[in-house]
Amino acid sequence: MSMAPYDRRLMGYVFHVRFWSVWILLALSGASGLPQQVAPLTLRDAVAISLGRNPDREVARTEVDLARSGSRLARTALLPNLMFREAVTRGNDPVYVFGTRLRQQGFMQNDFVLNRLNRPTPINDFATHFSGNWMAFDSWHTQFEIRRSDLLVKSYSVAAARSDQSIIFRTVEAYESILFGMRQVEVLQHNAETAKALLFLSETRVEAGLAVDADKLTAAAYLAERQQELIAAQGRVQIALSELEVAMGASIPAGQRLLVPLTERRFDGEPLDQAVDLALKSRPDRQSLALQRDAQSAAVQSAKSAFGPQINTFGSWETDRPSLANSGGNNWIAGAELRIDILPAAKRENLAAARIGLRRADAASASADQQIRMEVTRAYYEHQSAEQMLVVARASMSQSEDSLRILQDRYQAGLATMTDLLRVEDADRQSHANYWQAVFRNTLTYAKLRLAEGTLTQDIAGDLQ
Repeated sequence: MSMAPYDRRLMGYVFHVRFWSVWILLALSGASGLPQQVAPLTLRDAVAISLGRNPDREVARTEVDLARSGSRLARTALLPNLMFREAVTRGNDPVYVFGTRLRQQGFMQNDFVLNRLNRPTPINDFATHFSGNWMAFDSWHTQFEIRRSDLLVKSYSVAAARSDQSIIFRTVEAYESILFGMRQVEVLQHNAETAKALLFLSETRVEAGLAVDADKLTAAAYLAERQQELIAAQGRVQIALSELEVAMGASIPAGQRLLVPLTERRFDGEPLDQAVDLALKSRPDRQSLALQRDAQSAAVQSAKSAFGPQINTFGSWETDRPSLANSGGNNWIAGAELRIDILPAAKRENLAAARIGLRRADAASASADQQIRMEVTRAYYEHQSAEQMLVVARASMSQSEDSLRILQDRYQAGLATMTDLLRVEDADRQSHANYWQAVFRNTLTYAKLRLAEGTLTQDIAGDLQ
């Protein structure tokens, strides 16, 4: 029996499949010739939005603001304390009456009569009082506290920079996950269309008596499996879009969700030892720990200075009147006092706690250095492995495509079974999936290496696309 009619039907169906596959690919990649009102969201744009709207960044900034408030609070100890008090009193207590008349400078001759001294009539007193004190010398305790608070401001500011890098990485990870998911959908869409073509081919061969019904049933089961995988992949893309919106702190308009497809990139890097040295110099979190260690050292000095003597000055001025309209007397007082803590038990405990804090800061810095070395080493070799896997995946994909073409020709010629064809089709599908997985990991591990080095900036992240 001639195969020409069936071949023409098969070629027409394959042309139909290829046409719709190309159309779907163009739709997924945003390369459709139809005019678009909104440009696709780029990685650079996503990072910029994240740095402006991610709530984690605001949390880091509030920590800096709180530290600055603490620095200003420490400086208030250098300023004098001034108080104003306005009081109105009335009474007939003998001591009160005598003292009030003395302050009002209103004693008369008859006020010294014994009966009036023992049983005075009630009087009013309108007192205006100004007072103040100033710590003239506290053994430099305030200066050490100011230094400690200033170092904490710098520490939190540097830590905020590390927070920005973490936000950038989460944005890159979510964005690249979307691109990888789109490529998965593209591959699975192609596989589903191919499975449809295989099902049509098997039906054609069964009708021609060149295959058994088992081939058609196997092809139908294969198509159902590919359709299920496609549905799952489309769901993963939507999840990745939601993760990107969380990282950005903003929703993505529907017109900007057709992103530029994932493409293979090559990245230049430095040797491992240079990457470790760069991280130890550049990581903001390490710099933050070093500043915290210096701040804790200043806290120890502050605790020591608390044992020293203090000189406090004070003064007050007061006017007393029998009524608001009347005149009265006024007086003032000024002085200075020396304070020395003879039994500073609490100060000893405070010094011991400060020294423990310094030991902890030293240990934290040493631990951070080891952790940084480990993170850079892990990220470095992960990226090296990703680059090598990309080379292998690229070669494997090319070989699987050639094998698939050969098996398709052999199956059409009746020299291979449907099982053989589906096995090679699975291998080709897996090779494409492995290739895009390798492309995704190559980009993501490079960003992770930059994060470990402490050099992941907005510009570097924007260049990853």
